[in-house]
Amino acid sequence: MARKIGVIGTGNVGAAVAHHIVLEGLADQLVLIDKNKEKVTADAIDFTDALANIDHHTEITINDYSQLADADVVISAVGNIRLPNESKTNDRFAELPFTSSAVREVAPQIKASGFNGVLIVITNPCDVITSLYQKYTGLPQNQVIGTGTLLDSARMKRAVASQLKIDPRSVSGYNLGEHGNSQFTAWSTVRALGHPITKIAAQKGLSLEDIDQAARDGGFTVLKGKKYTNYGISAAAVHLARDIINNAHSELPVSNFQEEYATYLSYPAIIGKNGIEEKIQLDLTDEEKRKLQLSADYIKQKLAETLEKQTN
Repeated sequence: MARKIGVIGTGNVGAAVAHHIVLEGLADQLVLIDKNKEKVTADAIDFTDALANIDHHTEITINDYSQLADADVVISAVGNIRLPNESKTNDRFAELPFTSSAVREVAPQIKASGFNGVLIVITNPCDVITSLYQKYTGLPQNQVIGTGTLLDSARMKRAVASQLKIDPRSVSGYNLGEHGNSQFTAWSTVRALGHPITKIAAQKGLSLEDIDQAARDGGFTVLKGKKYTNYGISAAAVHLARDIINNAHSELPVSNFQEEYATYLSYPAIIGKNGIEEKIQLDLTDEEKRKLQLSADYIKQKLAETLEKQTN
């Protein structure tokens, strides 16, 4: 059976996602959708020009929502990076007026196509937008997933690995909560060199606060340097898409609906062909539970404000 992925929004992030998919040969068919017809047409031609020099063949179509009907995965990379650059507040909610409106336009077209695969949401602010997509597409909650802190966790691993001079893949653990300013590193989950990071930090005199701040600041350092981020988030999105298509049953920290908190937020879950296959329960400290509740409350507040504006 042919593997099919749709990417909606082919700006810096969407194009990087599509490029990764084509190079990896993750999809037999790739559907690219963007309001900028000239840009999405150019990307499709450019990717097709690359096919003769790579190991995989990918059939590419553009701007046809009906093609999403039998897609395994659709990735929303809709956004307007100009807004956080202009706001200078280091806050992903700068994009919310634009992206929440975009969801109202895009979601009905996804729904009308008959799509019944897994929707991956990159679009910021990720947790609120993931909630809106689930509401407006009517897809089951397990089939709508935000990349969430899959990226923040990777940034944490990069920061820890840099201190320990090891490969980031040798660090395990999670950042939880909002993909935004209220997210936090759950240090009780982090391990490296065969030990809990708390033990290693005590032995080596490392500051977990400094490492946490380095992980937090990573995205904004990249944003300041080149006015957008794309490689880290595209790798996270493709990792998630790959594990869905492969029915991997992997454990990833993604934005998924948590009944306990009555909202989408990032918390590890088992990922497979149906999206969220199983919820898991971490043994968090009381302080980590407090931080998670604060993050959940913030997401719910912002979602409620957005829904109120959309109904007025």
